[in-house]
Amino acid sequence: MPAAPHRHTLLLDELVQAIRAGRYAAGARLPTHRAFARQHGVALATASKVYRELERRGLVVGETGRGTFVREWQADAERHALTERRLEAAMPRPAPIDLAFNYPDTPNAAALLDAALQALRQLGQMPRLMEPQAVGGGLPERVAVARHLAEAGVAVPAEQVLLVGGAQQGLACAVMALLQPGDVVVVDELTYPGFTSLAQTQALELQPLRWTDAGPDLDHLARVLQQRPVKLVFTMPTLHNPTGWVMDLASRERLVTLARALKVWLLEDASYAFLASAAPPPLAALAPERTVYVSSLSKSVGGGVRLGYVALPAQLVARCERTLRAIAWSQPTLMSALGAHWLDTGCVRRLEQDKRSAARAKQQLALRCLAGLKLQSHPDSFFVWVRLPEAVRAEPLTMRLAELGIAVTPSSAFAVAVSYPHAIRLNLGAASLEVLACALPVVRDTIEAMELA
Repeated sequence: MPAAPHRHTLLLDELVQAIRAGRYAAGARLPTHRAFARQHGVALATASKVYRELERRGLVVGETGRGTFVREWQADAERHALTERRLEAAMPRPAPIDLAFNYPDTPNAAALLDAALQALRQLGQMPRLMEPQAVGGGLPERVAVARHLAEAGVAVPAEQVLLVGGAQQGLACAVMALLQPGDVVVVDELTYPGFTSLAQTQALELQPLRWTDAGPDLDHLARVLQQRPVKLVFTMPTLHNPTGWVMDLASRERLVTLARALKVWLLEDASYAFLASAAPPPLAALAPERTVYVSSLSKSVGGGVRLGYVALPAQLVARCERTLRAIAWSQPTLMSALGAHWLDTGCVRRLEQDKRSAARAKQQLALRCLAGLKLQSHPDSFFVWVRLPEAVRAEPLTMRLAELGIAVTPSSAFAVAVSYPHAIRLNLGAASLEVLACALPVVRDTIEAMELA
């Protein structure tokens, strides 16, 4: 006969069913561990085990000194479903002109790859490229990345750098290593959709941070950090996606001060930071002990170059290596070798400069072609954030432009809260100046036509 369920399993099932049936309202405080133990005639350790499992499943959140509270799990589920619908609706329809995906073009990419492979062959590297490497990358490749990071203002030993399969894997590694289901994470109310999808898979609670014309509202952040058990702040201080905004030094210093005071981790996504020619220091330079810094070569070299890197505080390296081993036993040796070669020879530096110049030229063209619209952008960014007139909704505009052969991304794809401003993001990276000169006036004319309709 099968063994009888343990007492804590029966109690856990009862509580789960009660929460999902609504007998405990969202925000309701559960009995203390001791009161629960007395009520059900079990040991205190059994009660604590039940509560831990509820928290692991994301149904409750424990707040030190206050108690255990039922999470808004149903609202979270509805928000997650809404996010999925938004992302599905935001996926650009097949269109000849792609202003939606954000992979800056790399001219002569085939020649660049061929030259690198020839150089590795001449250096006698080819046999090694078929061998596995350490989970966080080989030391020579990590040294090359550490030198590159030092040029970007992040001074970190190679031993505190992990190589990953692109920035998204780096974000996943950081999230899985630092957070548990149900943990509260602060994100901008408009943010990178890849992170919101990642948070959903890990059952994290996203706390939207209000956004102003001057960037994230740090007064609001201070209140949130005092009121909620926040574990991490996800931020893109340099060339924010989708707005292209750059956080000033005073705001960075205040963010760091808040994180230190309340022992909150900072996760800095620097995927586009290389484009900004005069940005303040990265958060990882201001607070290296509290910041996980993630970036990659995908935007600077090419979208198919799935080589990212994570710069970590020393105390997190072993934990992140264990997490990375669980999701990627070893990093591709060939891609790591190519990346290190491009870094060591100055190729990445030249490509970054070329893309900065291209971004400036395209931004200037966009400002001319989109004159009369409400725009937010940065001179060094490939993004243009177009705020729509009151009468124009983002999703119908996106579909209309797709019918005209132009793919753009609506604001709903980036929204964390239920309500969001109606806007579209234009990515200028992949299209040439000639193509943009044809497409951008169509975008402007379509917006104006829909406003008058």
